[in-house]
Amino acid sequence: MTTTRAGVDLVQVQRRTVRVLVLAQAVGAVGITIGIATASLLARDLSGSESLAGLAQTAQVLGAAVAAYFLALVMSRRGRRIGLALGYLLGASGGALAVVAGVVGSMLLLMAGAALLGSATAANSGARYAATDLAPEETRARALSTVVWATTIGAVAGPNLTGPAGAFSRAVGIPELTGPFAIGAMGMLLAALVVGVLLRPDPLLVAREAAGKPLAAPTGTSWGRARAAVRVRPVLGFAIAGLAAAHAAMVGVMVMTPLHMEHGGAELQVIGIVISVHVLGMFAFSPLVGMLTDRLGRPPVLATGGGILLLSLLLCAWAPEGAHWQIFAGLFLLGLGWSFAMVSASTMIADHAPLDARPDIQGAADLVMGVTAAGAGGLAGLVVGLAGYPVLALITLALALCVVGAAARAAQLTE
Repeated sequence: MTTTRAGVDLVQVQRRTVRVLVLAQAVGAVGITIGIATASLLARDLSGSESLAGLAQTAQVLGAAVAAYFLALVMSRRGRRIGLALGYLLGASGGALAVVAGVVGSMLLLMAGAALLGSATAANSGARYAATDLAPEETRARALSTVVWATTIGAVAGPNLTGPAGAFSRAVGIPELTGPFAIGAMGMLLAALVVGVLLRPDPLLVAREAAGKPLAAPTGTSWGRARAAVRVRPVLGFAIAGLAAAHAAMVGVMVMTPLHMEHGGAELQVIGIVISVHVLGMFAFSPLVGMLTDRLGRPPVLATGGGILLLSLLLCAWAPEGAHWQIFAGLFLLGLGWSFAMVSASTMIADHAPLDARPDIQGAADLVMGVTAAGAGGLAGLVVGLAGYPVLALITLALALCVVGAAARAAQLTE
């Protein structure tokens, strides 16, 4: 079926949807990633403790988890457009609050702002699912990965704007480490505008109309609908487990890398470059990952992602303090392994989630992913404070092994 009963061309709507999501991802990613290199440094300065430096990023990850669930509720009732735009707007307010936190010297305000910033992360993550609503199964991973790839544009540029953001902060009279959050808020406002104005018709509403399931008030709770779907289709549970373990491994090591480098005398701009290399690995190769996922199958690509994560963590454990090739290579592979796991597991979720509960399952998956990663990020600061960065990387190997195990079980269930 290529049209709805109302005569809407599904192929044309899908192409327009992907184009709009690509644009929103590109500008929204600047807002999300520009503060990565400075969040832990600002948290350390405001809290006065290096062991608490990872809390800002942890709050953002936890905020993204809660927001993913909340935005899924909105999408179930109102469609993708309203949910995604709301996520970017909440993220922009979080960026503004982070600036205020730096001005008044409040760690609590920074935590609140970081949590709201997670809403934009949830919106960017939700956009990948929106790309699959009208995509046929044989090209679903490529549609999802195209939107993920678009994040490269803003995500790689974001950390590299750390230096100019410092100049901007001095020009307007705010603390240097808050400049990235101010610029980031502008990017998120622009992303909200793009989605709110251009994502018409709404892909989820069109998909439901095409399937003869128009939007209606859902019954029960969102979590209950997600749990019921996992009971009926257990492969969803292993896809979510692989997704969560990969994200936790990536976040736990990534958030503490700026401090590890700074201890060795690395400058802020160099730290920003390493984060850009990491983000490049996360997003730039996603179209290739999507193609492999469609051709080879979801579980084999998920297992490959786990293997790449294992290699990256060994390199990070070997990396001395400062700016050395091991940290560049380790962070790049950390992002690439995450990309393999994210694209394959997310496509698996899109494949098996029933249409009437699709946003609920996807929101629950991102909730589990975010809570797991938030726990990893929070513990990362304690581990580094007590035992050091290399030990953190070695402990995180267990999460990479979980990704491989989840892929193996998913393969058994889909044979």
